[in-house]
Amino acid sequence: MASSQLQLPEVFEISNSPMSILEMTKESLTEVPQCYVRSYEEPELSSDLSDKLTEIPTIDMIKLATGSEASDSELENLHSSCEEWGIFQLVNHGVRPILLEKLNYEVEEFFKLPLEEKMKYQVRPGDVEGYGSIVQNKDQKRDWGNRFYMTMNPIHRRKPYLFPELPSSLRTTFESYYLELKQLALELLRFLGKAVKIDTEEIEELFEDGMQSARINYYPACPQPELVIGLTPHSDASGITILHQLNGVGGLQIKKDGVWVPVNFFESAFVVNAGDIFEILSNGKYKSTEHRVMVNSEQERISIAMFFNPKFEAEIGPSNSLITPENPPLFKRIEMEQYVEDFYNRRKLDGKSYLEQMKLHNGN
Repeated sequence: MASSQLQLPEVFEISNSPMSILEMTKESLTEVPQCYVRSYEEPELSSDLSDKLTEIPTIDMIKLATGSEASDSELENLHSSCEEWGIFQLVNHGVRPILLEKLNYEVEEFFKLPLEEKMKYQVRPGDVEGYGSIVQNKDQKRDWGNRFYMTMNPIHRRKPYLFPELPSSLRTTFESYYLELKQLALELLRFLGKAVKIDTEEIEELFEDGMQSARINYYPACPQPELVIGLTPHSDASGITILHQLNGVGGLQIKKDGVWVPVNFFESAFVVNAGDIFEILSNGKYKSTEHRVMVNSEQERISIAMFFNPKFEAEIGPSNSLITPENPPLFKRIEMEQYVEDFYNRRKLDGKSYLEQMKLHNGN
């Protein structure tokens, strides 16, 4: 990819309807427009079982970092969580509560801005960043939500009309949040590497000052929530993703054992999931988590997902630390920049289909 802008295929278009869904729901909407109506073919866990099975594992960052016997136990907990679930809630993460309170307020205020103000940041033709949604064709079903996606690192790849032009208070608060999460993510990645037995130097070489991006999500209340999806089922094309649920409203679901189950977690916790890149890096040991977002009829849901990836110039593939004659590579090797370009150019969100393209078959 020669330029800093991802080039989308010509079949992609920017949809005006999803951009204004927030404004649309401010009216007395009683029926969902057809372009949002979905049909569900996959089973959901019955409500009497969901509470028992969907309390995802909890990892304590303080315990991980103590360097004691408790740290070894928590590292084993991290390892089993990533093997069995691919997702966990992180407590005692160290991000200041006062910063999170300020961030929550600033993000909520942003979505209250008039439509014409938010449209200054709209997704531009041929790009994937900004406010709004991208669809592949006119018949594609829309997600019931608004999103603001932007690159945060490398800094020279930040779009000058996006993050630098945000309201100053939101920009200052979000930069502070990003810097704290950047430090937290690298520390977590080191522990993940240690847990799966990847050399720390390899993790640092890949992820230190890597590609990092943010997606701010707003899912309005819906008069017929059973007909729509807030975010299409997918796995993240990331190393790890750190999710902050701003207003405490649930809706995140993961696919476990072929069934969709709601994710319940502590209000003060972050949710961390392995992305496709870490599944590749671990040679399939840790699984990326397929997930989706559902909405409700009572209250909007607001969240921020931060994606942490290797450097653009890095080559991604199964870690050399793990490959042996008994454990041959399961995935191809590819430059990170090409991986990102292929992700945006070759597919819409569609389960784990992109990861499938990375698999080696019959040892080739």
